[in-house]
Amino acid sequence: GWGCGACHACLNGDDNLCRRYKVLGENTRGVYAEYVNAPGENAFPIPEGLGFEEAAAIPLVFLTAWHMLVHQAKVRPGEDVLVLAAGSGVGSAGIQIAKLFGARVLATASTEEKLEKARELGADELINYREKDFLAEVKRLTGKRGVDIVFEHVGKMTWEKSIKALTKGGRLVTCGATTGYDPVTDLRYVFFKELKILGNFMGRKEGLREALRFFPHRLRPVLDTTFPLKEAARAHERLSRREQFGKVVLIP
Repeated sequence: GWGCGACHACLNGDDNLCRRYKVLGENTRGVYAEYVNAPGENAFPIPEGLGFEEAAAIPLVFLTAWHMLVHQAKVRPGEDVLVLAAGSGVGSAGIQIAKLFGARVLATASTEEKLEKARELGADELINYREKDFLAEVKRLTGKRGVDIVFEHVGKMTWEKSIKALTKGGRLVTCGATTGYDPVTDLRYVFFKELKILGNFMGRKEGLREALRFFPHRLRPVLDTTFPLKEAARAHERLSRREQFGKVVLIP
Protein backbone atom coordinates (compact mmCIF):
# COMPACT_ATOMS: atom_id res chain seq x y z
CA GLY A 1 0.00 0.00 0.00
CA TRP A 2 0.97 3.66 -0.21
CA GLY A 3 0.06 6.96 1.38
CA CYS A 4 -0.23 10.49 0.04
CA GLY A 5 3.36 11.33 0.94
CA ALA A 6 2.45 14.78 2.26
CA CYS A 7 0.42 14.39 5.46
CA HIS A 8 1.82 14.31 8.99
CA ALA A 9 1.64 10.51 9.19
CA CYS A 10 3.51 10.04 5.91
CA LEU A 11 6.16 12.62 6.76
CA ASN A 12 6.61 10.91 10.13
CA GLY A 13 7.22 7.54 8.46
CA ASP A 14 3.82 6.17 9.46
CA ASP A 15 2.53 5.86 5.90
CA ASN A 16 0.21 2.99 6.92
CA LEU A 17 -1.74 5.52 9.04
CA CYS A 18 -2.28 7.95 6.15
CA ARG A 19 -5.95 8.91 5.85
CA ARG A 20 -5.67 8.52 2.06
CA TYR A 21 -3.82 5.21 2.21
CA LYS A 22 -4.44 2.94 -0.77
CA VAL A 23 -3.92 -0.80 -1.16
CA LEU A 24 -3.21 -2.66 -4.37
CA GLY A 25 -6.08 -5.04 -4.97
CA GLU A 26 -8.55 -3.01 -2.92
CA ASN A 27 -8.29 0.53 -4.27
CA THR A 28 -6.90 -0.57 -7.62
CA ARG A 29 -7.81 -3.46 -9.88
CA GLY A 30 -5.82 -5.80 -12.06
CA VAL A 31 -3.14 -6.98 -9.63
CA TYR A 32 -3.45 -10.64 -10.62
CA ALA A 33 -0.92 -9.97 -13.34
CA GLU A 34 2.75 -10.40 -14.17
CA TYR A 35 3.27 -6.62 -14.31
CA VAL A 36 1.48 -4.06 -12.14
CA ASN A 37 1.79 -0.28 -12.00
CA ALA A 38 2.92 0.56 -8.44
CA PRO A 39 4.70 3.48 -6.72
CA GLY A 40 8.48 3.33 -7.04
CA GLU A 41 9.02 3.59 -3.28
CA ASN A 42 7.13 0.30 -2.90
CA ALA A 43 9.77 -1.58 -4.90
CA PHE A 44 12.55 -3.28 -2.91
CA PRO A 45 15.48 -5.33 -4.24
CA ILE A 46 15.00 -9.08 -3.94
CA PRO A 47 17.35 -10.43 -1.25
CA GLU A 48 20.34 -12.26 -2.63
CA GLY A 49 19.75 -15.98 -3.04
CA LEU A 50 15.97 -15.79 -3.42
CA GLY A 51 13.91 -16.30 -6.57
CA PHE A 52 10.85 -14.35 -7.68
CA GLU A 53 8.41 -16.91 -6.25
CA GLU A 54 10.11 -16.86 -2.84
CA ALA A 55 10.35 -13.07 -2.86
CA ALA A 56 6.63 -12.84 -3.59
CA ALA A 57 5.99 -14.71 -0.34
CA ILE A 58 7.70 -12.03 1.79
CA PRO A 59 5.32 -9.07 1.74
CA LEU A 60 2.68 -8.54 3.00
CA VAL A 61 3.17 -11.08 5.77
CA PHE A 62 6.67 -10.16 6.97
CA LEU A 63 5.86 -6.44 6.81
CA THR A 64 2.81 -7.06 9.00
CA ALA A 65 4.41 -9.52 11.43
CA TRP A 66 7.48 -7.29 11.86
CA HIS A 67 5.32 -4.29 12.67
CA MET A 68 3.20 -6.34 15.10
CA LEU A 69 6.05 -7.80 17.10
CA VAL A 70 8.88 -5.27 16.76
CA HIS A 71 7.16 -1.89 16.54
CA GLN A 72 3.88 -2.52 18.36
CA ALA A 73 4.36 -5.28 20.94
CA LYS A 74 8.11 -4.59 21.29
CA VAL A 75 9.07 -8.22 21.82
CA ARG A 76 12.05 -8.81 24.12
CA PRO A 77 14.44 -11.73 24.66
CA GLY A 78 13.11 -14.41 27.00
CA GLU A 79 9.45 -13.49 26.59
CA ASP A 80 6.75 -16.04 25.79
CA VAL A 81 4.87 -15.36 22.55
CA LEU A 82 1.71 -17.23 21.55
CA VAL A 83 1.35 -17.35 17.75
CA LEU A 84 -2.14 -18.39 16.69
CA ALA A 85 -2.74 -20.15 13.36
CA ALA A 86 0.91 -20.89 12.71
CA GLY A 87 0.13 -22.23 9.25
CA SER A 88 -1.04 -18.86 7.96
CA GLY A 89 1.30 -16.57 6.07
CA VAL A 90 1.48 -14.01 8.87
CA GLY A 91 1.70 -16.74 11.51
CA SER A 92 4.66 -18.45 9.85
CA ALA A 93 6.39 -15.07 9.65
CA GLY A 94 5.55 -14.27 13.26
CA ILE A 95 7.22 -17.45 14.54
CA GLN A 96 10.48 -16.56 12.84
CA ILE A 97 10.52 -12.93 13.95
CA ALA A 98 9.75 -13.80 17.56
CA LYS A 99 12.62 -16.31 17.54
CA LEU A 100 14.91 -13.77 15.89
CA PHE A 101 14.42 -11.53 18.93
CA GLY A 102 15.04 -14.32 21.43
CA ALA A 103 11.49 -15.16 22.49
CA ARG A 104 10.03 -18.57 23.30
CA VAL A 105 7.25 -19.35 20.83
CA LEU A 106 4.08 -21.29 21.55
CA ALA A 107 2.36 -22.06 18.24
CA THR A 108 -1.13 -23.35 17.47
CA ALA A 109 -2.30 -25.16 14.34
CA SER A 110 -5.03 -27.57 13.26
CA THR A 111 -2.91 -30.56 12.20
CA GLU A 112 0.23 -32.37 13.31
CA GLU A 113 1.74 -31.78 9.88
CA LYS A 114 1.39 -28.02 10.27
CA LEU A 115 2.77 -28.17 13.79
CA GLU A 116 5.85 -30.03 12.60
CA LYS A 117 6.44 -27.31 9.99
CA ALA A 118 6.03 -24.71 12.74
CA ARG A 119 8.71 -26.54 14.72
CA GLU A 120 11.03 -26.38 11.71
CA LEU A 121 10.58 -22.59 11.72
CA GLY A 122 11.63 -22.45 15.36
CA ALA A 123 8.46 -22.87 17.43
CA ASP A 124 9.33 -24.21 20.89
CA GLU A 125 5.93 -25.48 22.03
CA LEU A 126 3.21 -26.89 19.77
CA ILE A 127 -0.55 -26.93 20.40
CA ASN A 128 -3.07 -28.75 18.21
CA TYR A 129 -6.13 -26.64 18.90
CA ARG A 130 -8.48 -29.28 17.48
CA GLU A 131 -7.33 -31.83 20.04
CA LYS A 132 -6.57 -29.64 23.05
CA ASP A 133 -7.87 -26.41 24.54
CA PHE A 134 -5.17 -23.90 23.65
CA LEU A 135 -5.80 -21.75 26.75
CA ALA A 136 -5.35 -24.74 29.07
CA GLU A 137 -2.18 -25.70 27.20
CA VAL A 138 -0.78 -22.16 27.48
CA LYS A 139 -1.37 -22.19 31.23
CA ARG A 140 0.27 -25.61 31.53
CA LEU A 141 3.30 -24.68 29.42
CA THR A 142 3.88 -21.42 31.30
CA GLY A 143 3.29 -22.74 34.81
CA LYS A 144 -0.08 -20.89 34.96
CA ARG A 145 1.72 -17.58 34.37
CA GLY A 146 0.45 -16.89 30.86
CA VAL A 147 2.29 -15.45 27.87
CA ASP A 148 3.75 -11.98 27.45
CA ILE A 149 2.45 -11.50 23.91
CA VAL A 150 -0.47 -12.96 21.96
CA PHE A 151 -0.03 -12.69 18.18
CA GLU A 152 -3.72 -12.46 17.17
CA HIS A 153 -5.32 -12.44 13.75
CA VAL A 154 -8.11 -15.00 14.13
CA GLY A 155 -10.71 -12.85 15.87
CA LYS A 156 -13.98 -13.94 17.41
CA MET A 157 -13.22 -17.66 17.70
CA THR A 158 -10.05 -17.17 19.77
CA TRP A 159 -10.32 -13.66 21.22
CA GLU A 160 -11.73 -14.39 24.68
CA LYS A 161 -9.16 -17.12 25.33
CA SER A 162 -6.39 -14.95 23.88
CA ILE A 163 -7.14 -12.28 26.49
CA LYS A 164 -7.13 -14.89 29.28
CA ALA A 165 -3.86 -16.38 28.00
CA LEU A 166 -1.92 -13.20 28.80
CA THR A 167 0.15 -12.70 31.93
CA LYS A 168 -0.11 -9.50 33.97
CA GLY A 169 1.07 -6.57 31.87
CA GLY A 170 0.85 -8.68 28.72
CA ARG A 171 0.25 -7.38 25.21
CA LEU A 172 -2.20 -8.63 22.61
CA VAL A 173 -1.47 -7.41 19.10
CA THR A 174 -3.97 -8.05 16.32
CA CYS A 175 -3.97 -7.52 12.57
CA GLY A 176 -7.13 -9.32 11.54
CA ALA A 177 -10.31 -11.16 12.40
CA THR A 178 -10.84 -14.04 10.00
CA THR A 179 -13.51 -15.68 12.19
CA GLY A 180 -15.48 -12.54 13.04
CA TYR A 181 -15.11 -8.91 14.06
CA ASP A 182 -17.39 -8.81 17.11
CA PRO A 183 -15.81 -10.88 19.91
CA VAL A 184 -16.72 -10.73 23.59
CA THR A 185 -14.16 -9.02 25.83
CA ASP A 186 -14.28 -9.42 29.60
CA LEU A 187 -12.90 -6.03 30.58
CA ARG A 188 -12.06 -7.22 34.08
CA TYR A 189 -9.07 -9.09 32.65
CA VAL A 190 -7.97 -5.96 30.81
CA PHE A 191 -7.89 -3.59 33.79
CA PHE A 192 -7.05 -6.02 36.62
CA LYS A 193 -4.05 -7.39 34.71
CA GLU A 194 -3.16 -4.07 33.02
CA LEU A 195 -3.25 -5.66 29.58
CA LYS A 196 -2.43 -3.77 26.41
CA ILE A 197 -4.51 -4.37 23.27
CA LEU A 198 -2.66 -3.15 20.19
CA GLY A 199 -4.13 -2.75 16.73
CA ASN A 200 -1.95 -3.26 13.68
CA PHE A 201 -2.62 -2.25 10.08
CA MET A 202 0.00 -3.65 7.72
CA GLY A 203 3.24 -1.82 8.55
CA ARG A 204 5.74 0.87 7.64
CA LYS A 205 8.00 0.65 4.62
CA GLU A 206 10.96 1.15 6.92
CA GLY A 207 9.90 -1.95 8.81
CA LEU A 208 10.06 -4.07 5.67
CA ARG A 209 13.48 -2.62 4.92
CA GLU A 210 14.60 -3.65 8.42
CA ALA A 211 13.25 -7.18 7.99
CA LEU A 212 14.80 -7.71 4.56
CA ARG A 213 18.28 -7.42 6.10
CA PHE A 214 17.76 -10.84 7.70
CA PHE A 215 16.90 -12.72 4.48
CA PRO A 216 17.66 -15.45 3.52
CA HIS A 217 19.83 -16.62 6.42
CA ARG A 218 17.88 -15.76 9.60
CA LEU A 219 14.44 -15.23 8.09
CA ARG A 220 13.03 -17.10 5.13
CA PRO A 221 9.83 -16.90 3.11
CA VAL A 222 7.49 -19.83 3.58
CA LEU A 223 6.22 -20.88 0.16
CA ASP A 224 3.43 -23.43 0.30
CA THR A 225 2.37 -23.87 -3.32
CA THR A 226 2.54 -22.14 -6.67
CA PHE A 227 -0.28 -22.07 -9.20
CA PRO A 228 -0.32 -20.74 -12.77
CA LEU A 229 -2.13 -17.42 -12.95
CA LYS A 230 -4.88 -19.02 -15.05
CA GLU A 231 -5.57 -21.42 -12.15
CA ALA A 232 -6.15 -18.70 -9.56
CA ALA A 233 -9.48 -20.31 -8.64
CA ARG A 234 -7.66 -23.46 -7.47
CA ALA A 235 -5.39 -21.31 -5.31
CA HIS A 236 -8.43 -19.71 -3.69
CA GLU A 237 -9.93 -23.14 -3.05
CA ARG A 238 -6.76 -24.27 -1.28
CA LEU A 239 -6.88 -21.18 0.92
CA SER A 240 -10.58 -21.57 1.69
CA ARG A 241 -9.98 -25.18 2.79
CA ARG A 242 -7.12 -23.96 5.02
CA GLU A 243 -4.78 -26.57 3.57
CA GLN A 244 -1.79 -24.28 3.12
CA PHE A 245 1.18 -23.65 5.36
CA GLY A 246 2.63 -20.27 4.45
CA LYS A 247 1.97 -18.45 1.21
CA VAL A 248 0.27 -19.52 -2.01
CA VAL A 249 1.85 -17.75 -4.98
CA LEU A 250 0.48 -17.22 -8.49
CA ILE A 251 3.02 -17.37 -11.32
CA PRO A 252 2.68 -16.24 -14.98
